[in-house]
Amino acid sequence: MSTKLNLAIVDDHQIVIDGLLSLLEGHSGLQVCFTTTSPKELLQKLPSLDIQLLLTDVMMPELNGVELAKKVKQLRPEIKIMTLSMNGEGDLVNTMIEEADISGYVLKNIGKKELQLAIEKIASGGIYFSEEVLHEMTKASTRKKENEAAHLTDREIEIIKLIEKELSNKDIAETLFISERTVETHRKNIFRKTQTSGVIGLIKYAYEHKLI
Repeated sequence: MSTKLNLAIVDDHQIVIDGLLSLLEGHSGLQVCFTTTSPKELLQKLPSLDIQLLLTDVMMPELNGVELAKKVKQLRPEIKIMTLSMNGEGDLVNTMIEEADISGYVLKNIGKKELQLAIEKIASGGIYFSEEVLHEMTKASTRKKENEAAHLTDREIEIIKLIEKELSNKDIAETLFISERTVETHRKNIFRKTQTSGVIGLIKYAYEHKLI
């Protein structure tokens, strides 16, 4: 890169920030202009920060990465955002793409070479997602399509959650203020739609498809 890329880092763990600074040290095309463990501090300073890229954690107690990214895009839509996380949960990544327009998502176990490659690719107008993250995104999309194909209603999903808690038909009926016969009908429809034949298979389906 012919000109330096100015970036900011937000992570609620200082040791992570220190690690990132170490990995980026010596790169002639990068300059870290601001670091903080407080997402709210970043938002306060954002109007005066001369940055083109934000590296942010996802799970932060003060303000999570999704909300932070959305606010940054509202205030400074030109800033590109790359997310760092301990895991690449597909549903979360897809949400951040759809709602916060992030340009990249990498895991915190990546090395110096991949981190710098990701930043350079995003800075040049591209996107970068770790292989593990892409895999999880694909799985999440597949789950979503299967759930849509199953056409499970909100009430059926509610009943699945109660079945997982080992409630009987009578208990479910009392909880939802419906008759046992109605519960039985829902159960039959649930097993048919999910193509499962027993409670164990149904619960496995529910976990795999993030219903519970």
